[in-house]
Amino acid sequence: MEIDRARRTDAQEDVIAELEANEEFRRREFPICARKIYCAHAADAPLPRRVAEAMRDAIEDASTNEKQFDKALNFIADTRQLVASFLRTETEEISLTGPTSSGLNAVANGLDWKPGDEVACYLDDYPADVYPWLGLERHGVKPVLLQTNRIGEITPEIVKHAVTKKTRLVALASAHNISGYRIDVDAIGTLCAERGVLFSLDAIQTLGAFPIPLKHVDFLSAGAQKWMLGPSGAGVLFVKKSRRNLLRPMIIGGWNVESPDFIAQREIKYAEGGRKFEPGGYNNVPIAGMQAAIALLGEVGLPKISERILSLVATLKSKLAPVDFEFLSPSQESGRSSFLTFRSRRILAEKLANTLAENDVVVSSRVDRANRSWLRVSPHFYNTFAEMERLTEILNRANF
Repeated sequence: MEIDRARRTDAQEDVIAELEANEEFRRREFPICARKIYCAHAADAPLPRRVAEAMRDAIEDASTNEKQFDKALNFIADTRQLVASFLRTETEEISLTGPTSSGLNAVANGLDWKPGDEVACYLDDYPADVYPWLGLERHGVKPVLLQTNRIGEITPEIVKHAVTKKTRLVALASAHNISGYRIDVDAIGTLCAERGVLFSLDAIQTLGAFPIPLKHVDFLSAGAQKWMLGPSGAGVLFVKKSRRNLLRPMIIGGWNVESPDFIAQREIKYAEGGRKFEPGGYNNVPIAGMQAAIALLGEVGLPKISERILSLVATLKSKLAPVDFEFLSPSQESGRSSFLTFRSRRILAEKLANTLAENDVVVSSRVDRANRSWLRVSPHFYNTFAEMERLTEILNRANF
């Protein structure tokens, strides 16, 4: 982003400070800000300027130039390296995929399951985090459904009690899509590793907002369209190098099987590295957007992004009285909340969401299994404290 470099002392601090102080700059880099207060990143993110421009450039290049395969492959290699650097892992462990569900299904359908195997998952996670594992029942695999006292609050103790000698895989989301509760990835991963159990993570609700420790994560899947600030249609699959041979590609094509000069061979030999799970042509335009988005997040700095999001959420919650609102998200003191989910004690969540929309404020409304409706407010680092003030002003006024 174009900031006055002469005034910079700490690049990462300056980006957020400049966004807070310079509204013209903020609206230029994040065009949605000129029209809306956007706080629905847990659902889908509006594209930053540079992401939209990267996608337009890719379309323009595709319409005005012949396909240059060396250039295209260098672009894919650069993107793979950028993702690996962002995740602090090795390049060969990264595959460029599509939506989160494509990565989750690559794991569910790629492992060699045996009748009697167990997979631990959580029925109240987002459906894409549930159905791939329930679908394994056709192979004789038993889903073990975790039980929680509060929605989404999956602790290491809960996982420990669910794991048996038959457990092959624990499959969880890094944060719950309704409550915003962020699980202790490192503690749960350590628990799994000590018991020889594989650990699969859907990271779409935290990747781009909070660091994800991958030491004991075997598989990670995430689409780009939420906290990564990228477009739909692009995503990443992380497969730990030591686990790559455990996964059989769900789709076999001319790119993830060794085919010299594009001539099919009698023996199927899978490509090395992340290509093993990339069967054919790349979705280049969304990948171009994802590359620009990750570069942007890297410039701002993930620790600063996390700190900013937590500060915005804390400010929001502090201005909503508990006597008037019920909160589903965990307390700020726990450090486990990635956004704020709540409902009025007087007015239906849908009505409050409509009131906010009438005032150009975008949030999400979600319904839980008990048929309770909630407002979900999920700001990102480019939102401002003034916007949180405005949002709570509208809510408090509408609630009376």
